[in-house]
Amino acid sequence: MIIDCHGHYTTAPDELGQYREQQQAELERDPLHQAIKGKVGITDDQIRESLEGAQLKAQRERGTDLTIFSPRASWMGHHIGNESTSRYWTEHCNELIYRITELYPDNFVGVAQLPQSPGVAPTACIAEMDRCVNEFGFIGVNLNPDPSGGYWTDPPLGERFWYPVYEKMCELDIPAMIHVSAACNPCFHTTGSHYLGADTTAFMQMITSDIFTDFPDIKFIIPHGGGAVPYHWGRFRGLVQMMSDKAPLEELVLGNVFFDTCVYHQAGIDLLLDVIPADNILFASEMLGAVRGIDPLTDHYFDDTRRYIDANTAVDAQDKEKIFTTNARRVFKRLNVD
Repeated sequence: MIIDCHGHYTTAPDELGQYREQQQAELERDPLHQAIKGKVGITDDQIRESLEGAQLKAQRERGTDLTIFSPRASWMGHHIGNESTSRYWTEHCNELIYRITELYPDNFVGVAQLPQSPGVAPTACIAEMDRCVNEFGFIGVNLNPDPSGGYWTDPPLGERFWYPVYEKMCELDIPAMIHVSAACNPCFHTTGSHYLGADTTAFMQMITSDIFTDFPDIKFIIPHGGGAVPYHWGRFRGLVQMMSDKAPLEELVLGNVFFDTCVYHQAGIDLLLDVIPADNILFASEMLGAVRGIDPLTDHYFDDTRRYIDANTAVDAQDKEKIFTTNARRVFKRLNVD
């Protein structure tokens, strides 16, 4: 079985976007508008239609089996509106993922968006974490380290501000994928710089903190190949070495931090596989996500990442099995598939 640990519902029916547009229109009339949940009228047939020619087709063509699936990351939009805006938007997005997992239990398993808002204590996320794991059977969450959308107004991840989420993660025995949303800061391109920069920033916040001392069993996935991390591993090793109170980098992070394979060229994947131990790499493609086109150098889709791993000759079959399957089962402990 090949498990893709990083997929988003990027093909949701138009009604979901229309609900969001209504929320934003209400906020334009009154920036303090307190949202009500309302309804999103999407049928099961619409969900099937949105997936059959898209993610499900890609699974079949690319030879993957199960996608760990969450709401569209760039649409999380935690910087939009207020706590009530984010709460109800998140609930609708997560409920759609749950319906997908019910319609296609052999193809998708859920990961939750969180109802984050800038300056709002993460305790606001706890009820949705409980609901998604205990009622919907989700196996993880996406955690946005910058709900402000590129302005980084909340404390770093090592601050106790975030500890309620970490405590709940450990209680529920679930990992978090570090994942920002759309950038509203014009200095950043959402997928080209904000995502990759946030992955790198989150890693640095982790290694300069006491998270792994205070939560020795916690698990984080840093997506998009880890941002800059694997490609500047020597820099991070050196920085940690300069911190007199820290263990060497490998000892400090490799029990808690994992990297996915959303890297869209062979040389990048080869370097990732060379630098990071196979035990810390999870297969992922983010198919139909940030980069959807065909690479003219290969005539294959950029995000068909299985091809890059298959083509790597330095990693043996045992380690490839870890990357494709075993590690996902180990990190997502609630994952129960044959």
